[in-house]
Amino acid sequence: MAGDELSRLVMRLPATLSSLIILLSASVPLAAAGPSLTQDSQCGCYLTNGTDPSFFSKHMFLDFRNLSQYAGVPATITDWDENAAASPSSQYFSSTEWSNTWLTGSWNNSGRERSDASTDMVNSPNNVYIEANSDKNPSSQTWLTLRTQRLAAFQTAAEIESVSMGFQFLSMRMLARTVGASGAITAMFTYRGGKNLADVQESDLEVRTLDSKNLIHYTNQPSYTADGNTVDQATKNATMPDGLQWTDWAVHRLDWTPTKSVWFVNEQEVAEISFQTPRDGCKVILNAWSDGGQWTGNMSVNASAYLQVQWLDLIYNSTAEPPPPSSAKRDGDTASPLFGRDQAAAACNAVCSIDETPTQGQPVMLWNNEGPRSSNASATTSSSRGSLAAWIPSVLISTMVLLSTSLVL
Repeated sequence: MAGDELSRLVMRLPATLSSLIILLSASVPLAAAGPSLTQDSQCGCYLTNGTDPSFFSKHMFLDFRNLSQYAGVPATITDWDENAAASPSSQYFSSTEWSNTWLTGSWNNSGRERSDASTDMVNSPNNVYIEANSDKNPSSQTWLTLRTQRLAAFQTAAEIESVSMGFQFLSMRMLARTVGASGAITAMFTYRGGKNLADVQESDLEVRTLDSKNLIHYTNQPSYTADGNTVDQATKNATMPDGLQWTDWAVHRLDWTPTKSVWFVNEQEVAEISFQTPRDGCKVILNAWSDGGQWTGNMSVNASAYLQVQWLDLIYNSTAEPPPPSSAKRDGDTASPLFGRDQAAAACNAVCSIDETPTQGQPVMLWNNEGPRSSNASATTSSSRGSLAAWIPSVLISTMVLLSTSLVL
């Protein structure tokens, strides 16, 4: 039916019915537009997609793509003591933007926690730096690099860990790749130490550069017992989807909830482990290292490997605050609650997403039952659109059009 003919048909209906159809039809583009960009200040909580949708209360985005003023590759330090004592590689790592969230490691493996380690290893702030994007078709100005290199006498390595040990369940993503020589490990994981091996709580993603370039290891640690036996249920070894290799840029994601750890590559689930899922507050850690042991392999002298990261995006719950309440639901939602739902907490009516956003790092509003949280005009518009889109069902519009046609006929 042509548009002009449909318009004439609607205008021949009784005034009340035709007005309703016109009002609903005018809302169709708004409802179809989907969630709108908003600000974190407008979000009461965040809802993930995936196989186990869950609510989280806080959002953190760290963007390393536009830091050209800090770019520079520092020369490797060849003295053991100077590695640990090294100054930050640029002023960026002395800024509050960095230091409020991250610590740069300088510890060494002289305690030999890993009994099969054959190489002394020391972490150095000098191995954590901002690097100019040298790709043929660059998608950013810069990225964050964590470097590990085998020297004649020892291995120099890199590690960053969160200042907070209060991450208690999260959805953590990074756009990253691993490049370099065989014999190194790069990793992204949550970690809580303990006096005994059985007390350790950890969910990790590890790339071994001695492996096939499409293989990644996912584990709820510990994966072995104190007497050296392997715990098979703790680990899944997965192939990257769509022919990807870990040398390619890809979004690596961990969803850690009370019942399981689930890992994704470019939004495709690749591993899920329910066995010994971490339960308590943890740190977030990224590293690049080798100790010459059976797990890492042994790097050739002067060889290097690198973890390169364009951004980190986390939504999470904190031990310092109560999690989102169970009231953060619409009818039909299947999102699982996380923990402590009986705690007295304000209702989470403004629900956002970092999965459906067109702008990495900026959330979109899925729905808002409480209205805008400030007088900011753009935030008000985004919140209103997200809320209205959620409450205008397209089925009702279709029904009214069909009804109008039957009445005329």
